[in-house]
Amino acid sequence: MITLSTAQIADITGGELSATAQPDATVTAVTTDSRDVTPGALFVAKPGEVTDGHAFIPAARAAGASLVLAERVTQDENGAEDPAVIVEDVVTALGALAREVVSRVRAAGGLKVVGITGSAGKTTTKDLLAGILEHHGETVKPFNSYNGEVGVPLTVFTMTESTQYLVAELGATHVGNIAYLADIVKPDVGVVLMVGTAHVGEFGGVENIVRTKGELVEALGADGTAVLNADDAAVWGMRERTDAKLLAFGESERAETGVRAVDVTVDDAGHPRLTLEFAGVGAYPLTSGLIGRHHVGNITAAAAAAWALGLEPAAIAQALDGQGPGSRFRMERSERADGVSIINDAYNANPESMLAALQTLAALGRPDSEGNARRTWAVIGEMRELGEDRVSAHDRIGRLVVRMNISRTLVVGAGAKPTYNAAVMEGSWGDEAAFVDTVDEAYAYLGEHVLPGDIVLFKSSNGSGLAALGERVAHAADTATAREE
Repeated sequence: MITLSTAQIADITGGELSATAQPDATVTAVTTDSRDVTPGALFVAKPGEVTDGHAFIPAARAAGASLVLAERVTQDENGAEDPAVIVEDVVTALGALAREVVSRVRAAGGLKVVGITGSAGKTTTKDLLAGILEHHGETVKPFNSYNGEVGVPLTVFTMTESTQYLVAELGATHVGNIAYLADIVKPDVGVVLMVGTAHVGEFGGVENIVRTKGELVEALGADGTAVLNADDAAVWGMRERTDAKLLAFGESERAETGVRAVDVTVDDAGHPRLTLEFAGVGAYPLTSGLIGRHHVGNITAAAAAAWALGLEPAAIAQALDGQGPGSRFRMERSERADGVSIINDAYNANPESMLAALQTLAALGRPDSEGNARRTWAVIGEMRELGEDRVSAHDRIGRLVVRMNISRTLVVGAGAKPTYNAAVMEGSWGDEAAFVDTVDEAYAYLGEHVLPGDIVLFKSSNGSGLAALGERVAHAADTATAREE
């Protein structure tokens, strides 16, 4: 992090110093989690829906926090005020502080910022892009999916004066969210991946999702570059909303002016093979380390963004060749000693990403080049934040599982039960489809029914708990072996 003094933080945020705050004292890091505090850190006492960060100020101070960003004055056990900058709204102040940090890093050198948004694929694309850029300069990317009004600033604070690339993942649940985040990071390149139905319940309709995702291209200046998915009609239509330069990506003919994927196939392990065509420059074959054909869009998006930043196509393709997932629980594959394959894609879910994961599972279960087929399992939890479409969306997934000839379906949790009901109605009988209420019941069920050689996919929204279930099942064979020994 760049060095900021207490007085500077107060000035940037419009805050007031508490009686014990030392104006010349400096902070070395910023965190909202008292467990992550290091000596000299600024602890942000963020009020939350469940807990209030002000309650953790004593723990943060004990861990070495030199300053607190808070909404009210607090005192230690001896009655002395905690050294703090007091602001009206901590989250707004956090954004102001991050905005200033971006400005200072830009002034210190040649910082370039890429903003990435879309209903699905943001995390994978930012990991791919960062994997390209880190070969060419100091690169900062979000941890996991730090993509909101708190996560984006926390990512910004990890930059130094020598950072050359900031890859910012911009998420949204309401109109105006992307515009707010883009105003913080001031992107030079804006990437829009797709428009889907994630958070449609909170947005109030798909038209508001389109409006919000397009806020990113509207934030670009005339010297910026809008990197748009030529295969998504809603995204491609956003080109009318910006004065920035345009660069297309995808598989359709419209992508011929930018970065196009051609000759796309998938090998027996599920890895996409493709050739990247850079308009007017050349074509470069590669095999991705990711699993699933749906990642072709993420690969071309990352390539296009890197090209927009001035990197050479040959170097871009070389960096993408073989690059696998950079974050946990995104089509994360592990192999058990008994031959069971686990694919853990349960960090997030919406109808579009659920469909993509199931298509990949179905493809992996088809006979290989030697005619051998494997039994497939879809372990499905709730897709959250779908609003009034919740039941119909889960119903559709249940019917698709059957139509894709996936061998077994296990639905976990009351919120996802329409998926089980639909699978049964579509023709899954006997033990082809099952429903359990809890992840513990699911673990027990899988322990009794999964056989060596099976492929088991875990897919749900993060709050459904299937990511942890997938971890347990992935290590179940190891646990059993340890007990025997």
